Amino acid sequence: MRQTSRVASKYWKLSATALLAVALAVPLSVSTAAADPPAAQIQQAQMQADQPPATELQDQGAGPVMDRGLDFLVSDYQTRVPSKYTADSWAPFAKALTTAAGVAGNRSAAVSEVAAAKTALMNAAGELKAADEGTFQTITNNKFWNDTSGNPIYSQGGGVFKFGDTYYWYGVHYSGAELYRANPTRKYDGNVSFVSIPVYSSKDLVNWKFENRVATRSTGVGSGANMGGAGWVGRLGVSYNENTGKYVLATQMWHTGRGGHGVLLLQGDSPTDTFDYGYFQTQITNSPTTGTGDQTVFTDDNGKDYLIFSNREGRSRGFVAKFRESDSLRIEPGVEIRRGSGREGNAMFKLDGKYYHAASDLHGWNTSVNYVNESTSSNVQGSYSSEYVLAGTEMDYSHVTQTGFFVTVKGTKQNTVIYAGDRWADFAWNGIGYNQWVPITKTGARPRFHSVSQWEFNVTTGEWRTGPANNYILNPDIQADRIIVSSVRGWRNLGGSVTNVNGGVNGSRFALQVSNSGGVEQRIESVPAGTYTLSTYARGSAGQVVITGANGSQRTLSIPSSSGWAKRELTGIVLPSGGATVTVRASGSGGVVVDQFSLVKTSA
Repeated sequence: MRQTSRVASKYWKLSATALLAVALAVPLSVSTAAADPPAAQIQQAQMQADQPPATELQDQGAGPVMDRGLDFLVSDYQTRVPSKYTADSWAPFAKALTTAAGVAGNRSAAVSEVAAAKTALMNAAGELKAADEGTFQTITNNKFWNDTSGNPIYSQGGGVFKFGDTYYWYGVHYSGAELYRANPTRKYDGNVSFVSIPVYSSKDLVNWKFENRVATRSTGVGSGANMGGAGWVGRLGVSYNENTGKYVLATQMWHTGRGGHGVLLLQGDSPTDTFDYGYFQTQITNSPTTGTGDQTVFTDDNGKDYLIFSNREGRSRGFVAKFRESDSLRIEPGVEIRRGSGREGNAMFKLDGKYYHAASDLHGWNTSVNYVNESTSSNVQGSYSSEYVLAGTEMDYSHVTQTGFFVTVKGTKQNTVIYAGDRWADFAWNGIGYNQWVPITKTGARPRFHSVSQWEFNVTTGEWRTGPANNYILNPDIQADRIIVSSVRGWRNLGGSVTNVNGGVNGSRFALQVSNSGGVEQRIESVPAGTYTLSTYARGSAGQVVITGANGSQRTLSIPSSSGWAKRELTGIVLPSGGATVTVRASGSGGVVVDQFSLVKTSA
């Protein structure tokens, strides 16, 4: 970008320089933060002193462009306050903001100028370092989530992407999601009508603000068709193209008016813009089928974007395909990284320099373990290991979910991957809440999945810890198995007759039945020392639940016979640090039916 000096009074140049010096100095202390001018005031003075007239911003290689996205970004980033960040990270951000504001104010700016300003601003914002160590925020699973305004979050089959210093969560709102949330006591087969693609924003990955519906049923998809006419829309992600300054959304779409199955590419000027049609690609080279089986978007550390997908029919082959670098509006030939049993929910994460492709069983949106192939080279499109089961997903089928997507957080103290699992109303009926997020860490050679019902996360440091209301029993609601079985997931048979039965408490799908003097047990890997409360709901014949600590101590919860569901509870259970075992036994030939187990720590 060519700039020409601007005539200005000495007064304004001196004032702007002095104010900018304040902005770039060491951030103010917490006690003086309230007096700290936001970036908007600092940037305005700098522009008045140094920015050339709008007519002098030129680029001989491209014509002028109107870009509402840069205005949005500048307006957003002008609210940042220097005292919240380190001086070293604030200085380049303040410079990039000043430049971007100048380009945004120049209606003759060319495409390349806008894209360069937008990219530089986002990169600088992404490098902002908090002046403090942040705070822990609580993530609670097994419930329906709301946004910061208290409205339901409807977002499935999507992804979370960090643009600048902000996380954006995109997913699909289906009509069946509203039905299941209102009455989660039955299946809602066939209710996957597309409503919209909402986007939410967050700084801490816990509190999500609704921003916009980036696509709706009226969004055009080419040839006069729109998304409302599609038979299926889902499995999506968003990338940013540095050359065009556009945000590109890639989603599966099946539309008879557009030739059937394919990948729909939409684009917008900002992360929360209303996205417009870009392209519809029915065939990805090297895939044996049109469209994709399942897919997610993965952005590598170097900013390169990839589509992670399987072939549509059979889904026995996994691919990594690059987005075209010029505009991200084409998917380049796929490179096969796995072949074997059919898998769905294909997604990828990177941890400690290795790439991990994860997917779930192929059986209709039901829960399963996560199957992983890990890279054996530094190339995302290189060779991968044979498949193995991600440790920690076996006991409750990945916290009763199907693979959704992953978010990698590079904290100041540690790197943590967040597994975002999906629960679906359609075909599944497997518990409360659509979105189940748990941490993945790597302490040995392989990553490990931590199935927690509540945990606390610090997005600044990357640290996490188990939440105070965490339930240490896995598959407590007997929802992991999708069919009637004689060996319930997470519970080991001890004899007699054991099965899951239809009709759990509070209208849930399944409960656990133990009869003929039989029993089951669950061995909990580790609990912290403290006092606990054990509870369950029970009906039918008499039985008992025994909790055994790592030191061999035992407490027994007696269950009298009952014709209807009744809550049974045992308090004041003192457990040492280490493993624990929960055992359920029937008192005689009759069957005791139990559901909604809970083992929660009440004090240290």
